[in-house]
Amino acid sequence: MPAIVLVGAQWGDEGKGKATDLLGSSVDYVVKFNGGNNAGHTVVIGDQKYALHLLPSGILTAGCTPVIANGVVVDLAVLIEELDGLEARGVDTSKLLISANAHVIPPYNRVLDKVTERFLGQRRLGTTGRGIGPTYADKMNRVGIRVQDLYDESILRQKVEAALEVKNQVLLKIYNRRAVAVEEVMEELMRHAERIRPMVTDTALVLNTAVDRGETVLFEAGQATLLDVDHGTYPFVTSSNATSGGACTGSGVAPTRIDRVIAILKAYSTRVGEGPFPTELHDADGDFLRETGAEFGTTTGRPRRCGWLDVVVGRYATRINGVTDFVITKLDVLTGLETIPVCVAYDVQGTRHDEMPVNQSDFHHAQPVYEELPGWTEDISGCRTFDDLPPNAQRYVLRVEELVGARVSAIGVGPGRTQTIQRHSLLGAD
Repeated sequence: MPAIVLVGAQWGDEGKGKATDLLGSSVDYVVKFNGGNNAGHTVVIGDQKYALHLLPSGILTAGCTPVIANGVVVDLAVLIEELDGLEARGVDTSKLLISANAHVIPPYNRVLDKVTERFLGQRRLGTTGRGIGPTYADKMNRVGIRVQDLYDESILRQKVEAALEVKNQVLLKIYNRRAVAVEEVMEELMRHAERIRPMVTDTALVLNTAVDRGETVLFEAGQATLLDVDHGTYPFVTSSNATSGGACTGSGVAPTRIDRVIAILKAYSTRVGEGPFPTELHDADGDFLRETGAEFGTTTGRPRRCGWLDVVVGRYATRINGVTDFVITKLDVLTGLETIPVCVAYDVQGTRHDEMPVNQSDFHHAQPVYEELPGWTEDISGCRTFDDLPPNAQRYVLRVEELVGARVSAIGVGPGRTQTIQRHSLLGAD
């Protein structure tokens, strides 16, 4: 049985939660390996809609063990609120495991995130203000607080005091904000320590042992390829590695143990926050995609920027992640369009680029080169096999498959749990 990495192929919000849920009954562990509560997954089960921010989607599947691995940064208050909300709706959360090596988001980093973004003004990055970036910066600066530190109050206090010696100077002297008290931080961090203690463990050992036993482990990325801190549209990126390589460093499971990489590709493109977006639409077509696709952030509620599908981005995701299978989501949103443009290359000051430009400034100035594909008017939300799709919808999928360079194994035709067409096994059985 395989170890599978699931990533977003664009700028996030592609529907990774639904793909995880699709695999759920075949998966023993679902692992969140990067990010924090700055990204959300929406899963629809029957008439119930679940918005998950920090928890892995596998928490909604009976028999599946959800894991928050070492590469995640954890806001304890958000975690407890999310657990309480699910339990109030009858969801069993008792199997959740949390890495002792995961970093905790302290309250001073939320403050710094918000004031820094406001200070940047027009140069802002579009962060969610949840302290994610400053916490990853603390991790790299080796002044971070880990989950295991919650269980040694003396060490925790020393780390908080050391951090605030510097951070309070920044708050007071640069941003003219009040200092954060050590006791205030200690109280917030300690408040939830006992609640999560039974969940804290060596998750790398647990996961490697599971793979040894032949169980299926699914690594679920937060954010997406073009938001990866190394391979995304820097600096308009997240603070972690959201590509398939991040699954290894973020979980402690080696690259040689990964069997498949599944990438989620929305049938059009969206982006939240700042940064270049070649196919972005500022017209009625963009409004159509936003309203029909309900393109508003799961975590923030922010309206998403919308544009046509960009297969240059898709090819890049294939290469960077080593994609074996694509899942196309929200194909139903395109129903009713007479023609559907697909970006197949960029024009940068008269030069054609069939691959991502190496320079960020070139990407910023890239103009999309479109190929027009015929649309369809038939309702596809009830289709359950590829042959059920109208001919033009089939042609759209096949052309995208050809352009991105990896097979399309599943197609989403609606938000519901059963509204998916499966062409090939995502477990690699065919």
